[in-house]
Amino acid sequence: MLRARMVELSWAGQRVPAIADELRCNQRTVRRWLHRFNRLGLDGLEDLAGRAGKRRITEAERSRIIGLVKQSPLGRLTLQVDGELAAEDESGPPEWTLDALATEARKLGIEVGRSQVRRILLAEGVRWRRTRSWTRSRDADFEGKRTRIIELYTCPPRARRSSAPTSSDR
Repeated sequence: MLRARMVELSWAGQRVPAIADELRCNQRTVRRWLHRFNRLGLDGLEDLAGRAGKRRITEAERSRIIGLVKQSPLGRLTLQVDGELAAEDESGPPEWTLDALATEARKLGIEVGRSQVRRILLAEGVRWRRTRSWTRSRDADFEGKRTRIIELYTCPPRARRSSAPTSSDR
């Protein structure tokens, strides 16, 4: 009804600013509907079918992407029974990034881009943050600290205590 009124007022000789004021809408809105009417006739005043809200991926595919986040990435190092650190697949991502999630989704046959993964996660209430690695720092003394941290991870204190001589060994 509003769109038809825009055309009617335009035919009556009113200019776009006057139509927008009378109908209490934006001038760009009036121009858009008048241009569509001029291009498509009465059909131009109808809503375009299937444009708004139509998803490119199914709900099941969205669920699979969300499920990926809950899984541990294949490249993440985990402590093995023998005390060594190993990844299930060393070529896989060590942490989930938007790019890594999009790549993994494509491997599952879901055509999705990085930005769409981000929108899906935001819609689910997942706030995405870039992880900060402890292996990089602006601290000038970090190299010495880094060596100590790596030593703690590769040779836990319990293992060092058991190999160190005790007072009864002396």
